[in-house]
Parts: sequence; C-alpha cells; structure tokens
Amino acid sequence: MMKEIIVHQIDSFTKEKFKGNPAGVVLNAEHLTDEEMQLIARELNNSETAFIKGSDSDNYEYSIRYFTPTTEVPICGHATIGALYAKAIEDRMDSCTVRIHTQVGILPIDIIRQDDDYQITMTQGDFSMNPVFDSSTTQKIVHALGLGMEELDERCPVQIASTGHSKVMIGITGRDLLNNLSPDFTALADLSREIKCNGYFVFTFDSDDREILTYGRMFAPAIGIQEDPVTGNANGPLGGYLIQNQIINISDGVFTFTGRQGETINRMGEMKVEVTVANSIPQRVRITGNAVSVFRTIISV
Repeated sequence: MMKEIIVHQIDSFTKEKFKGNPAGVVLNAEHLTDEEMQLIARELNNSETAFIKGSDSDNYEYSIRYFTPTTEVPICGHATIGALYAKAIEDRMDSCTVRIHTQVGILPIDIIRQDDDYQITMTQGDFSMNPVFDSSTTQKIVHALGLGMEELDERCPVQIASTGHSKVMIGITGRDLLNNLSPDFTALADLSREIKCNGYFVFTFDSDDREILTYGRMFAPAIGIQEDPVTGNANGPLGGYLIQNQIINISDGVFTFTGRQGETINRMGEMKVEVTVANSIPQRVRITGNAVSVFRTIISV
C-alpha cells in the first residue's frame, strides 16, 4: 500500500526564499524504512533532509533523523531549524518549547511565534573540543583548502570542535581570502577519513558590518557536501571554540554573536549564537534562526 508523506522545502537562516540553507522536511515519517528515507533524501538532494516522527515517550515530543543524499548523520542545525519551522506552520503552533530525540540526545527547541511567523532556537548538544592538530596535519588541511600557513589567523588554532557533528575550525586573515578559496575536495575527503571529522569550517573576523562578528564557509566532501550554505553545527561550536581558546574573554555570563555564511554561493544567511559560560568554560550552546517555506507537497511512496 502506498504511503503519502508531507514534504516541505524550507530555507533556514533567512527570510528570503532561495537564500540561506535549504532543507527537506518530512513531517510524517513514522512508517518509512531506513532505505526509503535515504532514497527520499537523495531525490530531494538537499545537503540534509529531516524526517520527523511522533513520540510515545514522556521524555520528548518528536524524534528526528537526518540524511544527506548519501548517508545518515547524527544531527543537523539548519535541518532542525527547518523541521520545527515546518511543523509550526503546518500545525499553526503557539510559542512553546518542544523536546526532540536525536542521535546526540534529547534537545530542547524553542518555537517563537511572531506576527503569524516563527523563529526557532535550538539548544545544541554538549560542546567538546579536540587537542590542536600537530603541524604536519595542520599543513595538510591548510594546503587542501588552497591556503598558505601564513594566511591563518595566528590567534586561532586548527582543531576540531563539536556540539554533536564535529567540524575542523580554521581561522583565516581576510574575507577576500575566504571568498576566493579553491579547495581540493578529494584531498579534504581523504583527510576526513584520517582525522575522523567530515566538515571543515573556514572563518574570518574580517567584517564591515558591526552586527556580524564572523563570516564563514563550510566544506564536507566526505559526506557528499562540497559546500554547505549556512551551517548550525559549525557556527554553534565556533562560539565554544572562541571562548575555550580565550579568543573571546568571558569568564562567566553569556557570549552572543551573529555569524554570516553563504556569501560566495549566493545563499547568504545568518544565525545568532549564544554560549553560556561558567569559569571560562562553555556550558551550553544555542543557535537562533529564521526560516521560510519554499514549497509543500505530498509524495506517494
């Protein structure tokens, strides 16, 4: 018997269609097999598609799984924003907090209703950071990105940071440099297997907008994503990385900044990142983004 699924295409981290980061969202994935979810994600061909299932548990309201066109991933920032935005507009929800079950744990998501539209705040998974790469590995990463060692921001060690789906953090000196990167995607994918991290987030503080702290680009060719337009699981852990490396000096309180991404590929988007800090250690990372629905359809599977 054919199953009818409700599918939304949502652009996250923007209010302008065809900007930000597109995510597929399947609102009623209860009866889909793993194989069907992977095929649907491949067909929609977004960097990630989120599959929402209801819950029988008292611990959370929804379960969400995330697929790229080629594989399942544990968590995805923009697809989470997109998934809860789609659910909110589909069900005309009021402002509330819901809990979602993901592979990185149960996460609270705030749905904020504003003038018949919504903004979504995602509490990310626990922040962690790996030791700084040795000079040999750092050089391999830098050269695979088409950069020279002298183009690194000397304040910013090259290392992995994570709130659930890890990224290599690479700070560089300028925005022109960022916009003109020409990565060797094969080399980056090979390195991902070596360092056990799929994503490379290249960022700079070179901003001409007082509201924007960082500009960034994220590459993850090992999981079929040459460039991701606007990445929650990069900008979020970047906040923790900046605190823990004392690039931003806050010992207690809340560090808030706005990161912008997607400029080079004409999918500009931005998000607010909020890091709660105690004793100079990041305790909680939250990201807030707008979203817009591009289309809604029914697919028979």
